Amino acid sequence: MKHFLFSLACTLGLGFTVAKAQQTVAPADLSILFIGNSYTHMNEMPYIFDKIAKAKGKKIYVEMNTRSGASFQVHTTRPDLWQAIKRRKWSYVVLQGYSRELSYEPSHLDTATVPYVQQILDSIYLNNSCTKVLLHMTWGYKFGFVERPEIDTYEKMSDRISYGYTYLSEYFCLPIVPVGKVWREVRSKYPDIEMYDADLQHPSRNGSYTSACAFYAAIFKESPAGAITSTISAKNAEVIQKTAASVVLGNYEYYELNKNTYSLSAKRTKEGEYILTTKANFPNATELKWEFGDGKDAKEANTTHSYKKPGTYYITLRVQDECGERVYRRKVTFSPPPEPTEKPKKKGKKGNTPVKKI
Repeated sequence: MKHFLFSLACTLGLGFTVAKAQQTVAPADLSILFIGNSYTHMNEMPYIFDKIAKAKGKKIYVEMNTRSGASFQVHTTRPDLWQAIKRRKWSYVVLQGYSRELSYEPSHLDTATVPYVQQILDSIYLNNSCTKVLLHMTWGYKFGFVERPEIDTYEKMSDRISYGYTYLSEYFCLPIVPVGKVWREVRSKYPDIEMYDADLQHPSRNGSYTSACAFYAAIFKESPAGAITSTISAKNAEVIQKTAASVVLGNYEYYELNKNTYSLSAKRTKEGEYILTTKANFPNATELKWEFGDGKDAKEANTTHSYKKPGTYYITLRVQDECGERVYRRKVTFSPPPEPTEKPKKKGKKGNTPVKKI
């Protein structure tokens, strides 16, 4: 898997502030379609995600199209799937296959899975070439699948599923939402939180909430911490929110969730320089241009720019690719150094006030 050395969060340094990005696409236009099976629709996970997002002030539209037990091959036989894909120009489409389907070797995936994922991707991109597709990495059964020795424990099955989704990610150059990794962390550190339904395979409400938090962190690039929902207990929600943020945001580059994103990092140095560092990861861009708000610009994806004086600057990134021109704007404010303060004058001791001569 290719790993891009890009930071997704704005690094906050000394003497400046960075405002949130203003994009040409309004937040209310963000739409997400979840395609999967019962692992997705159990407890209506996509709508738990929707609740979390709206509790955090996001304006989104969420829809799911699922069938219990469906593999990627079965998905391609469903007319309602193709109808759902065509229903709107989706911002994101999430793909999830049958859990054991992704636990096989690549030689098996090449014939049993890859051709059907390709069919689904062709339909998605034909409908909207700008749709971002995410792979939904799932989890192992609570005690593994005993009928196959290579996945007869939770750990073995989780590892094989992770490897299967990584293989698809590399094959199709798609980012992964590592839901299964978040599950593993919660299971390991908080064993009292029951993640499974009674069948020891499907998610409990805690499990579905964990998936939803992972998707929130992956799509919005921020922690879901603080979102209030009635899905699970507040205590469990707090733990799961923090765990999802740690796993997803801590491995954003590894799972290639930084594709088609950019970041700014600014600082005032000890020498009094005002430095802006920009990074952009748009692999399909045919043209890219930074405008720094002081009359200067640059066409390199990653660059450093210095300003002569403090102040507020409006940074613009213009990206030309198959989606046309996308414009991103962000405000950066460099504060001047603080004024030196005068030391208070020492007062004479009481009774010893000097006499002013005239």
